[in-house]
Amino acid sequence: MSLDMRILVVEDDEKIASFVVKGLRQNAYAVDHCPDGEAGLALAKSVAYDVIVLDLMLPRLDGLGFLRELRHAGHRVPVLVLSAKATVEDRVRGLQAGGDDYVTKPFAFSELLARVQALIRRASHAPEPTRLTVGDLTLDLLRHEVVRGGERIELQAREFALLEYLLRHAGRVVTKTMVLEHVYDYSFDPQTNVVDVLVHRLRAKVDPEKNLIHTLRGVGYVLKPA
Repeated sequence: MSLDMRILVVEDDEKIASFVVKGLRQNAYAVDHCPDGEAGLALAKSVAYDVIVLDLMLPRLDGLGFLRELRHAGHRVPVLVLSAKATVEDRVRGLQAGGDDYVTKPFAFSELLARVQALIRRASHAPEPTRLTVGDLTLDLLRHEVVRGGERIELQAREFALLEYLLRHAGRVVTKTMVLEHVYDYSFDPQTNVVDVLVHRLRAKVDPEKNLIHTLRGVGYVLKPA
């Protein structure tokens, strides 16, 4: 369920931020990071995030202030609060300010990931499909398996992520910018050919006849049976 999910991490501790961002990206989430509350709030108000992971002790604008301003502006994005403060009173303050869940430091990444996934499921109000299928191509999210025409296909992580994104948007045009934002990160140069290279690699494995993944020159790509 992760590919077209975008997460904002607002954390000023470099080691913790690196740990969280790296772990989320390894699970195929697109992640942005801000080290201060003010810049993080500006991003949260301008980008449609699926979850925000928010530290409370931040420079320029603390986590509680961030939450209050975000909710006052009408944004309902789920927020997972991170804090070294572990008392009941601290947790209550974080939740009352607008947090949806609360994790105390230090924490295991597996717990943070499970809580992020739970917030996404709760916000979607619908069970997440475990299989995505178009024609004779099936992607199994639970087994991390791709099958076409009865034959299993081995994909690298980025290739799997791109195929999942194309399948979730089957029949709709996906631009290079969309792929850069959801499969890679904003830091990539939009003029780079990294998307073309990735699509070429994916096609060679799942669509050598070029009858499923179509290129619309100057626009992007669309996945649909010919």
